[in-house]
Amino acid sequence: MKNSNYLFTSESVSEGHPDKVCDRISDSIVDLYLSQDPYSRVACETLTTTNRIVLAGEVRGPGAITKDLIEETARNAVREIGYEQEGFHWKNAAVDIFLHEQSSDIAQGVDAAGNKDEGAGDQGIMFGYAVNETDVLMPAPIYYSHNILKSLADARHADANSILGPDSKSQVTLAYENGKPVRATSVVVSTQHADGVETEEVREVVRKHVSDVLPDGWMCPEDEFYVNPTGKFVIGGPDGDAGLTGRKIIVDTYGGAAPHGGGAFSGKDPTKVDRSAAYASRYLAKNVVAAGLADKCCLQVSYAIGVSKPLSLYVDLYGTGKVEEARLADVLMQLMDLSPRGIREHLKLNRPIYTRTAAYGHFGRAPEDDGGFSWEQLDLVQQLQSAF
Repeated sequence: MKNSNYLFTSESVSEGHPDKVCDRISDSIVDLYLSQDPYSRVACETLTTTNRIVLAGEVRGPGAITKDLIEETARNAVREIGYEQEGFHWKNAAVDIFLHEQSSDIAQGVDAAGNKDEGAGDQGIMFGYAVNETDVLMPAPIYYSHNILKSLADARHADANSILGPDSKSQVTLAYENGKPVRATSVVVSTQHADGVETEEVREVVRKHVSDVLPDGWMCPEDEFYVNPTGKFVIGGPDGDAGLTGRKIIVDTYGGAAPHGGGAFSGKDPTKVDRSAAYASRYLAKNVVAAGLADKCCLQVSYAIGVSKPLSLYVDLYGTGKVEEARLADVLMQLMDLSPRGIREHLKLNRPIYTRTAAYGHFGRAPEDDGGFSWEQLDLVQQLQSAF
């Protein structure tokens, strides 16, 4: 019998976390290429450490995108996050670029040619998930973890004299009763701060953001509210810990509440199904729940490199469904072409819309006028309801 009363925890990390700095740089390079050629191919990995940024990977795009332009883009990404520290400064960090042409062996599998449609950029499995715990149909622990850090970041950017630094982490544990979240039992926030600031002052600054983000009455007990448990957090970001693109995939998705196929998103153009098919799976799952067909929905889709059609589509409604799962899978395949080309065209992914996804989650965000977060739209709800 499934346990309906339990505790569940998710964490988030801010835009200034070393790994998120790398995600931001990598996605800025993706947007740079897509802004000049929407069919560019990019697989950009970034490493950061004390005053050093290293980019590596494969690209195919306009020759006008020079190493100087790539370096400028990387520095601007760091500057916008807010790093002007002795150990990591957007202006002073060394930038090494090792991007080369996409492998011809991969290109021939992905490119459309003759009667062959565009194939998947790699094999793999991708998951999408939605649950009616929050208005945006995201699991509550990761939703509140993200929003605490986003609130802190907004305050930091708005105040030039803020005591807060760019690097921070949050962790929220919620109590579930009868399968629904009802309150926080503990909250952990570690945030970089100016030198000389006492922990208690940081604690009171953080407290307001946590209490404003959590629903009324959900604040955890005082002895379960942890702020900078080590006592000091002045040295942060890549100066405190090396960063790499793609190391925060659970933060990027559902906070551990749903399966993950293993592939990272940042630094990849939309021909890479690691990214585009995960977005499509979230889009379909969200529309299923919004249509009232289930309280909770998880989808898995799989691909083979160079093959256009998905190999499988699996639907799990966790016993909350009002429709048959096999029938729902058939309907979803009819409503959306899940080939790489079909996904890109349906969600209009060949646009420079990825830098903004690099922090605070790829899911649960509001669709934007320029096409950002198009996978969060609910434009299939009526069609799903009509089908059943």
